[in-house]
Amino acid sequence: MRFTLADSRLLRESVNIISELVTEVTFKVSKSGIDLLAIDPANVAMVDFKLTPAAFTEFETEKDMDLSVNLENLKAILKRSKPEDTIIVSLDKDKNRLTIDLTGSGKRTFNLSLIDYDREQQKLPNLKFNAKITVPASKLDDAIADMGIVSDSVALIASNTNFTMKAEGNLSDAKVDFPACDDTVISLGKEEEVMAKYAIEYLAKMARGSKLADEVSLSFANDYPLRVEYNVQGKLHLGFVLAPRVSND
Repeated sequence: MRFTLADSRLLRESVNIISELVTEVTFKVSKSGIDLLAIDPANVAMVDFKLTPAAFTEFETEKDMDLSVNLENLKAILKRSKPEDTIIVSLDKDKNRLTIDLTGSGKRTFNLSLIDYDREQQKLPNLKFNAKITVPASKLDDAIADMGIVSDSVALIASNTNFTMKAEGNLSDAKVDFPACDDTVISLGKEEEVMAKYAIEYLAKMARGSKLADEVSLSFANDYPLRVEYNVQGKLHLGFVLAPRVSND
């Protein structure tokens, strides 16, 4: 197995984001790309990640394989990559480790041992949503930061003409409106309004996908899990499923 990634940002930023939710993971490598499906230890959030062969300048694998790694260790290596660096990853079967070359003005080589990671295989849940919102990723990132000043949870409210994020604390409240327009697309089912509440702590981690994609889509229903998705030109998919916040706040 060997693959070369000219845009180091795709892997570096993805690993940075995913490592905020899970530490030990198994990447599934096949001719269709590199996939990851994992759930956080609290069983609150799931991450769904894929790098397609189109993301690579070289992608070779003789057979399907599972590569289990500690993301903190992988993140530490990838953080040493520079924007202009090319990342080359190969498998050293004899030593059961990955060799990671960062090539730019020079060449730096790191070896990362694979780990034994035995956890029940996850499946992406089959969810049916009543609302789908597409907004600029940077605006969502800012809105979540605004809500975090007031509360630890945020309500998402969608109507045919507006998408609202609302947070209420003991002494203050905040609201951000996204009227339907060219950069905010709202698709609603039969309901006149859809609302659900989610933990800001998790949303803030997911919203870092703005470092990868210009747009983000949010799919949800009344008091129902939230689906967050970032896509990069058919090369990368980074998605999350977040359980709704059930509380009286």
